[in-house]
Amino acid sequence: MSVKTPDYLTRIACACLTLAFLLTLAQPSHALLGLFSGPTSLTPADGAVSFPLADLQDGKAHFYAVATGGKEVRFFAVKTADGRVRTALDACDVCYPEKKGYRQEGDFMVCINCGRKFHLTMVGDVRGGCNPSPLASHVAGDAVRVNVADIAAGAAFF
Repeated sequence: MSVKTPDYLTRIACACLTLAFLLTLAQPSHALLGLFSGPTSLTPADGAVSFPLADLQDGKAHFYAVATGGKEVRFFAVKTADGRVRTALDACDVCYPEKKGYRQEGDFMVCINCGRKFHLTMVGDVRGGCNPSPLASHVAGDAVRVNVADIAAGAAFF
């Protein structure tokens, strides 16, 4: 004898899974497999925020958030194959009103709103249009530092 699941339970389960998937896509800087994971919050000290350079050794974009001027400003950092650390706001001049940001697909950052792709070697160098808006940073020993003033200058995107 087999037990048959009532039809309405199957529909509810499908609806819940679909809703969870859609909410995941709607999250800024979403991580599909880490459902609803968001950016790492950083706390300013001495006019800057910092994070370990070692975090970037995997070649993946890492997303961060800083509270400034009453807003949460998001940015990402990635270390490219040429050894350079690149940082940019998780927003662009065109799609920022949608507040969706970017995701990484291999060697490209992809605008979650419009789908345009940008090679990682362009991050931090090319500005305007749908390119990730460059954010100045520098390596100081074993840490990457970003000045809070530079982060605050990008608050209008958020």
